Amino acid sequence: MPGPLLAVIVGLATCQLGLYLTTVVLHRALSHRSLTLTRRPLFAARVLIWVSTGIKPREWVAVHRKHHAFTDVDGDPHSPAVSGFFTVQFANVVLYKKSANDPDTVGRYAKDLPPDGWDRALFDRGWLGLGIGTGILFLVFWGNWHLVVIAAAVHVGTYLLASSAINAIGHRFGKRPFTGQATNNQWLAWLVAGEGLHSNHHAAPTSARLSFSSREIDPGWWVVLALRRLGWARVRHDELHLRPQAVPAAAAR
Repeated sequence: MPGPLLAVIVGLATCQLGLYLTTVVLHRALSHRSLTLTRRPLFAARVLIWVSTGIKPREWVAVHRKHHAFTDVDGDPHSPAVSGFFTVQFANVVLYKKSANDPDTVGRYAKDLPPDGWDRALFDRGWLGLGIGTGILFLVFWGNWHLVVIAAAVHVGTYLLASSAINAIGHRFGKRPFTGQATNNQWLAWLVAGEGLHSNHHAAPTSARLSFSSREIDPGWWVVLALRRLGWARVRHDELHLRPQAVPAAAAR
């Protein structure tokens, strides 16, 4: 296989790893407590998040919870209804960092995730995690720097664009089975580990499963099922718990 093509494939694969870690661990487990991971798998996930994204989990959780507290109104960190579609799609990382760097946001919305010794020693140093991740790519490609750069660029670019699309596309285009601006896009769900079923998520944020019917597919749920079968995760509830404010769009007409 030609070197550049292999680098692109590795970049896309690491992007998918980051997206699955984001949806299962940062989103479903930590932000909404829809599942609980046992100690060792959770620690392994923290390491993988660190080296693949450099994200501080408590910051990600705080920004996401604020998004739910101010969905599509002033105060939402990354809503296309507030900031505009193109800003959210192509500059979401700027919006995210602005909110994540606000100590009031983290202090209010991530009180249950105080930094521990591992955070202070390693995981709060995102630059170090990304440096180690780049070093792993260096070993994979035997020191061929141009392939490392290609793989890293593909990973970073696709991860940022895909993550942004969940909010940009997921609050602008698609089906709205429930009232509100959030939408469902099955094609997007395939690309971002189920997160494209965004209207469903806003209707039932504590559900570990984002697909509500046999016609909807949530790839992230397959990972949750595997973790549960291995005894590494406990799902909060299997039955669907809709928010009181979640009204099916058909009933609202």
